[in-house]
Amino acid sequence: MSRVQIRQAACGAFAIFSAFFLSSVSLTAVAQVRSGSAGNGIGVTARPVTIPLTIRVKGAVPTGELELKTVDFTVSEDGDPQTPLSIRTMGANWPLNLFVLIQDDVISSIGPEMRPLAEFIRRLPRGSRVSVGYLRTGTLQVRQKFTADLDRAAKALRPPVGLASTAPYNPYVEVIEALRRFDSQPAGRRAILLVSDGLDISRGVEPGGQTLDLERAINQAQRRSVAIYAFFAPTVTSQGNPTLIASAQSGLNRLADDTGGRAYFQGFGAPISFVPFLKDLRASLDMQIALTYLSTHPQKGFHRVKIVSSTPGVDVTYPAGYRRN
Repeated sequence: MSRVQIRQAACGAFAIFSAFFLSSVSLTAVAQVRSGSAGNGIGVTARPVTIPLTIRVKGAVPTGELELKTVDFTVSEDGDPQTPLSIRTMGANWPLNLFVLIQDDVISSIGPEMRPLAEFIRRLPRGSRVSVGYLRTGTLQVRQKFTADLDRAAKALRPPVGLASTAPYNPYVEVIEALRRFDSQPAGRRAILLVSDGLDISRGVEPGGQTLDLERAINQAQRRSVAIYAFFAPTVTSQGNPTLIASAQSGLNRLADDTGGRAYFQGFGAPISFVPFLKDLRASLDMQIALTYLSTHPQKGFHRVKIVSSTPGVDVTYPAGYRRN
């Protein structure tokens, strides 16, 4: 079965879910359940939680149309099995709140990639809102605040300066600054498209790129239900240094994986083109669904989630968890 057929089948299976990314901030319906595992008869508050999933098809696909109602999911939270309640499609027509962030000191060969990136913005679903900013020395430079005028947002893009003197303190500090700007935006699908080398050497080179500010960025993204998609592009500082690049790419991978996004690389060098990245990203957004389950962990803090599909040929990507305030 082609990707288009699968997408059409998925989009026709259920009505569009109207509150996609409200897992950690809008848990409104409350049910009282009895805890059987505790053995003490104490009631446990259970609340519905919604997690965004991206369906990916690998290898052979079962014959006939793949419908969401035929896909089996098992869900666990903090190691305990949870009860799935519903799955609903998002598809290609659901608006997206997108912040495009470009590190201003990435090498100049990235400049021509602003054209396909601008076209990607213009082709977002009707009702989407886009902001454009540059990570640079001092603070985040916002060239376009969130707007529903997609052409205006696309025109706010410019080639990166490509000079070491414009480098940010580290990219994750300004990613956190960008995440705060989602607080004033309507609920719905939220994402950051980050063009960066992902290198944070503000406190030295950390093993695997796991820095304090990276952790903070992940926490803030999870709290606001923002998926981060990272396009790796080297800078003057990182170019040609495999050790630094490996550490930086590891950081971008972690940032994307833990927020439900994806990191894109073409080896250790600059990508020849963003077009394959953008094509895959668009397909991923078109194949998004929302899975709602009943959580039996009412405590505040971060809750780790594991979701597995037992349907042959179907794989899913999703955030590592959510944060309950």
